[in-house]
Amino acid sequence: MLQVNPPVIAHTATIPEEQLIRRLQAKDAVALDYLYDHYSRALYGVIFRVLQQEEVAEEVLQDAFLRIWDKVGSYDATKGRLFTWMLNISRNLAIDKTRSKEMGKGRKTDDLDLLVHKVDRKTSIETEVETIGLKEVLRALPKEQQFVVEHLYLKGYTQAELAEAYNIPLGTVKTRLRLAMITLRTLLKEN
Repeated sequence: MLQVNPPVIAHTATIPEEQLIRRLQAKDAVALDYLYDHYSRALYGVIFRVLQQEEVAEEVLQDAFLRIWDKVGSYDATKGRLFTWMLNISRNLAIDKTRSKEMGKGRKTDDLDLLVHKVDRKTSIETEVETIGLKEVLRALPKEQQFVVEHLYLKGYTQAELAEAYNIPLGTVKTRLRLAMITLRTLLKEN
C-alpha cells in the first residue's frame, strides 16, 4: 500500500540500502522514483548489451522495474545486494526477450547478415588472439580451465549457457574459471 504523504527526497540525498529496501517493500512510490533515478542507467546498460536494440531495451527496462516493484517483498538481503538482485532480474528479462517469438520474427530477415558477421568475427577473433599471444598463455592452463575461458571470453557464452550446453555443473564452471583467472594472473605478472 502506498503511503498517503510520502516524504519528498531530494535528488542529491542518498538513501541507505537497508532503508531503501524497507521503503520499497512498504510500496513507497518516492523510493521507487529514487531507485529508478539511481539505478536505471546501469540496468539499461546491461539490458542493451544483451539485446542490442534501443527500443526493445527501453521496454525491457520498464518491465524490469515493474518486476522489481512487484517482487521486492521476496528480496533477501542475506543472499546478495539489492543491485545484484535487480541486475539478475533485468538480465534474465533481457535474455527471455531474446528467446521470445517477437524477437525471433525480426531476426529471420537478419540471419544471413548475422551468419556472415559471425564467420568474419570468428576469423578476426582467432587472428587477434594469436597475434597478441593469448593462445600460448591459455595453453598453460589445464584443458578443462582452458575450455571454460575460451568459451566464456572468446566465444561469448555466459556461465549458465556453458553449463547447460556442455552438461557441466554451474558450480564447476565457476570454480574452473576462478582457478584459471588465478593462474592467468600469475602467468601474466611473470611476463
